[in-house]
Amino acid sequence: MGARLVINKLLRTRHPTLLNVREAENLDCRTSHATGVFIRLDHLTHNMRLLQELVGNRPLWPAIKANAYGHGAEIVGHHLVHLGYNRLCVAHVAEAINLIEAGVRATFLVLSASLPEHSEYFVAYDCEPVVCTLEMVEALAHAAARAGKQVAVHVKVDTGMGRIGIRPDEAPAFLARCRNFPTVMVRGLMSHFPLAPEADKSFAHQQIALFRHVQEATRGYDITSYHLANSAAIFDLPEAHCDAARPGIAIYGLKPSPMIVNPRVHELKPVLEWKTRITYLKEVPAGTGLSYGHTFHTTHPSLIATVPIGYGDGLSRRLSNNLALVVGGMRCPQVGQICMDQSLVDVTALRGRVKVGDEAVIVGQQGQAAVTVDELADKLGAITYEVVTTIAKRVPRIAIKSSHLTTLCTDV
Repeated sequence: MGARLVINKLLRTRHPTLLNVREAENLDCRTSHATGVFIRLDHLTHNMRLLQELVGNRPLWPAIKANAYGHGAEIVGHHLVHLGYNRLCVAHVAEAINLIEAGVRATFLVLSASLPEHSEYFVAYDCEPVVCTLEMVEALAHAAARAGKQVAVHVKVDTGMGRIGIRPDEAPAFLARCRNFPTVMVRGLMSHFPLAPEADKSFAHQQIALFRHVQEATRGYDITSYHLANSAAIFDLPEAHCDAARPGIAIYGLKPSPMIVNPRVHELKPVLEWKTRITYLKEVPAGTGLSYGHTFHTTHPSLIATVPIGYGDGLSRRLSNNLALVVGGMRCPQVGQICMDQSLVDVTALRGRVKVGDEAVIVGQQGQAAVTVDELADKLGAITYEVVTTIAKRVPRIAIKSSHLTTLCTDV
């Protein structure tokens, strides 16, 4: 509210023709940027329903780390809570704190390894850290004791990812040591797949067998949730669903990889649309060099549109002269180097039908024409995760609300 009042005061100072505070309040700062990311909450609901059908009655713990894979963690987090999901995954405790302070009423599982010096944050905000060192367990225990609380943790076992986690054979002894700290409760034991999206599932099957062995060896330690499955495993490895599953990229309607076998992966609906608007149009003669370095020259008289989006917004400069935007229901080539804040589009084919203010789609559909995140990732030699997570913070995320909120689950 304080920030809004400051904005209102600035608006009235700079724009004395504004009639009153209410008029100033009606000016949403998000609409002052011609470029935006639009989040289809109905598609998010659809994807969660699909994933829930695949895992049955098991709880889903959706991953909304990295600003919900670029989609806007507050928007996505609030909607998931409305749908009944009350345990969400983030990468760092700072992400959890930001969401809690933004009013997202969920329990946060923090997936990355953390430093002992950050233990007090986990305790103060009732977050559940992933642990794989006794030093971290001890630090959490002391922080919890000082606060008069108990902290729940999830022990990470490395079954083949090679990133963090104790060895499988160390699990029983590690859990026995954890019992020395009464303010620490081991709620979960988990692992992660490095190759689940691949066509060859042999290594993933080895991991599942190893994880099952760890389960059997740790049955006497009162662990309530063994969890292993990511998005790819939810589709292709039902034997990995265990007690809970942690979907990530699939929540957002993006396939974990092109090699997923389960045909239901094609039922996913993209949640994100990325759009901008034309701010300038100009006619140029043949032979005109465009943008920095003149890497593109027109070969005929051309109508060129300027759009306010560039690599400062997350549109990679490596896409220069290798990208189409959809304008007027037609795929139009981007031309010249993509700049920090602006790019150029050849709209010659729309001469007489295009005007300043018209929509240009970077990701999404307009009429029968579309550009997908997969297409951009292929052009960049990247993965879809990179494309969406690198959309800059300055690009506003705007929720397109579904007409009905349906409770999909009751998490535990």
